[in-house]
Amino acid sequence: MLRRFFLLLILNFPLWAFAAPTILVYGDSLSAAYGIPRDQGWVELLQQRLVEKGYSHRIANASVSGETTSGGLSRFNDTLQKTQPSLVIIELGANDGLRGLPVPDMKRNLATMIEAARKQDAKVMLLGMRIPPNYGPGYTREFANTYQQLAQQYKLPLLEFFLDGVAGKRQMVQDDGLHPTAEAQQHLLDNVWAVLHPMLGKPVSRASSR
Repeated sequence: MLRRFFLLLILNFPLWAFAAPTILVYGDSLSAAYGIPRDQGWVELLQQRLVEKGYSHRIANASVSGETTSGGLSRFNDTLQKTQPSLVIIELGANDGLRGLPVPDMKRNLATMIEAARKQDAKVMLLGMRIPPNYGPGYTREFANTYQQLAQQYKLPLLEFFLDGVAGKRQMVQDDGLHPTAEAQQHLLDNVWAVLHPMLGKPVSRASSR
């Protein structure tokens, strides 16, 4: 009887429960490997590091170059349904800032995505951004503070500045002055990993986690 019970339990358990957990990376050109081979972008490097460290997670990269928070919001629920992530890394807002879009709208869009992910029982990590000071001190400050406010409100792990150590360094940025080079991707990965790693739990393979 006991064997039959466990057999029925397994047969009636949803197949997705046995699949490797999915990390959804939801960003813009900074996560879509703009201007460099896609396999050299930090997201692909993250997948490699997960394997090396013994984690079973797979990456779903739904990042789109040029994406704003409103554009991201418009396809977010559909992406959640398709990928069924256990963890979502949201890297959006830079294009809102560069276009001078209203910060309250950006904050509302990000908050809606955070809430939608949590309704799907997914953890959320937020990658903060900053914009150049030529947009004015008020707008620049309000923009940067938005990520901190959202992280505090929803108690989220926050990477305060995703491009820390890359922005403003000529050798780390492409000729457009905005997008990181292939050489900078490892640095971006290290920035993300410092906050992401504690969220992952123990690796599946201890031997690979050294």
